[in-house]
Parts: sequence; C-alpha cells; structure tokens
Amino acid sequence: MSDGRPLTPTLSPLRREREDYLWDKSGSDPELEALERSLCGLAYDRQAPVLVKGDYLWDKSGADLGVEALEQSLSSLAYDGEAPVVPVRRVPTPSPPLPAMRVPFSRGAPWTHAKTMPLALAAGLMLVGFAVAWSALAKEKADVRKGWNLVPVVVAAVDLSEGTTVTLQQLSQRSVPEQFVTSSVVKPDSASYVVGQKVQVAVAAGDPLLWNQFDASRAVERLATRIFKRARALAVEVKGTTGVGGWMRPNDHVDIIGSFKDPLTNQPVAVTLMQNVMVLATGKLTGTTNVNLVRENERAYGHVSLMLLPEEAEMLVLAGQLGGLTFTLRNEDDLDVMDERGRATIDTLMSGERTRVLQQKRFNTIQVIRGAAAPDSAKNAK
Repeated sequence: MSDGRPLTPTLSPLRREREDYLWDKSGSDPELEALERSLCGLAYDRQAPVLVKGDYLWDKSGADLGVEALEQSLSSLAYDGEAPVVPVRRVPTPSPPLPAMRVPFSRGAPWTHAKTMPLALAAGLMLVGFAVAWSALAKEKADVRKGWNLVPVVVAAVDLSEGTTVTLQQLSQRSVPEQFVTSSVVKPDSASYVVGQKVQVAVAAGDPLLWNQFDASRAVERLATRIFKRARALAVEVKGTTGVGGWMRPNDHVDIIGSFKDPLTNQPVAVTLMQNVMVLATGKLTGTTNVNLVRENERAYGHVSLMLLPEEAEMLVLAGQLGGLTFTLRNEDDLDVMDERGRATIDTLMSGERTRVLQQKRFNTIQVIRGAAAPDSAKNAK
C-alpha cells in the first residue's frame, strides 16, 4: 500500500491566526503541502473492500495492517496551539410584547357592562310593559265609566197636572247619567225659560222636564211687548257681511253706516247715519225667546228689527232706498256716541289725512292684548 515514502512527517505547531493555512486556506504552509502531496501519492492497489460485518472498516473487527499503520501515523499529529475562537453567533433580541389594547367604556369596567346590560334591558322592558298595561287599564276604565258621569237636569219638585203654569218653586234639579241626557231635556241654565209656561202633559214629581212638554206657541213672543213707548220697530234686511256675519243677537247695540252717491258731487260717500241702536229681534227671536222651543228653520234670520224714533225710521228708510246699509256691532257696555259725524269720500281715502288722524285716535282709544281684545280696557280708555 506504501511506495516507500515515510508516513510520519514531523509537523511544526499549527498557528490559529485568521491567516493560518488550516483556518481559511490563505497563505502557504510547506509542511502541510508536503503531507498532502505524500498522501496524494498513496494508491490502493487492492480490490475494493466489501463492507460487511466482521470487516475492520465496518465494525473494527479483524485486522488490517495498512489501515492500522495509517492510523498510527496520523495519531502522532497533535495540535499544540490555543483553541480557535469560534465567532459568537448573535441571537436577535426579541422586541418587547405590545401592551394589551383596552377598549374604552363610558363608565365601569367591561365586565361591569357585560353584567349590567341585560339587567338594564330587562328593567326597561318591564317599565314599558307596565306603562302599556296601565294605559290599557285606564282606557278600559274610562270606557266603562263613559256615559255614566252625572250631570244636573231640571225636574218637577211636585206633581204637575196638565195645563199647570210652572213656577220656580215647582222646579228642582237632580243628577242623572249623561248618556240619558239629550237636547230635549231642560238643563238648569235654561230653567228660566219654562217658568210661567203651561205644561201640555202631566209630569210626576222627580221626572225630568222636556221642552216638548210645554206649549210651543209661547216660544215666539209678541214683538210689540218689547217696544218702548214713543219708539218704533223697523225691520231692515241684512246679509252676511252687512249684518256682522250673522253675529247680531237680540238686545245688541249697533251703529248703522249708509253708503250711496252724493247728489251734489255724484261721488260715492259713506256716512255713519245712526249710533247705539238697539236690536229688538233677529228674525223671530227676541231677548226672552227660548231658543230650544223654536224650530231649526226659524232660528236663521235675513232681517233684524231695530228700535228707533219715528224720525230715525224715516231717515233709515230713505237711506236704504238711496244706497246700502251696513251694521257695526258695539260692546254691550259701550253707549257713547260721536258728537261730530264724519264722512268718508274718495278724496279722504286718496289723501290719507283723515286715515292718519283716525289711526292715532284708535290707538289711544282701544288697547289690544296680544291674541284677544280686552273689553274692560275699552271702558277705561273712555
């Protein structure tokens, strides 16, 4: 196996510097190069060993002189230098863990909301259910009581025979369920209308009085009994706007404005003809007429009856023939009249001079409370 060259060369101590031949193959080392060349010259001239059990190269059993000589030559080599410094492998330092994210809550900790939320929801639902039940109970109670609220009505205090003239001492009042009270029942605020009237049927004590139990002929009075001595009643036709929109009632006081053409200038003119005129009747209703005893078709009116002096009646008839008449309604306590009667013409309307003067007078006379007029203020302004 050997070609006669020595197998055990003498080696100098190996260096461990980075430039050492054995470290990184840099530079040169004659001794190692010679050893390498000697080893390269060796040749194995036998057949290739079969590695089986019992073979020296397999399990160190048996003997092989060539291999043993090689092992002995190599075993004499020793590295007498310092141990090489193996570069330290840097391990990356792990970054610190991120802090746990905390979800902000309006109040309390998350576990508190998780526990209180179902309780709050249950409490809210319970309150809603209670409110609905209470409302349903109240509605049912109101439906049960509906129609059974007591209202006062006029009843006969004693037995009344047919044809009896009713006096105030023969009347009384009692409370009955409202579902039995209709428009035909006499109520306490209308009791004065039945006093002095005759009943057409017998009425037992305690029975409610009905309007149809009285003589209907007494419902419409004789207008002549309402006229003062030395006065006259004059009926004047009225329409919607000329009659204060149908708001005139018996015993009201009105002013009458006449509008016609001036015979001298042939121009339209409006003049307050009469002031503080008393309304005797509207249609067939007077101040003492019981409206409940008047048929529905007799309550509307297209004319009013005024109480005037004979001379005033003459003037009003002539004014009605010359032009139109318009009524203005007064406050029931306003009885004053203007000393100087004004007149409105086209010239006064166009110039606006009279309008400004009257506007200032109206502001000084009438005090208006926002939303409604105060009748008492008009009294104090006089």
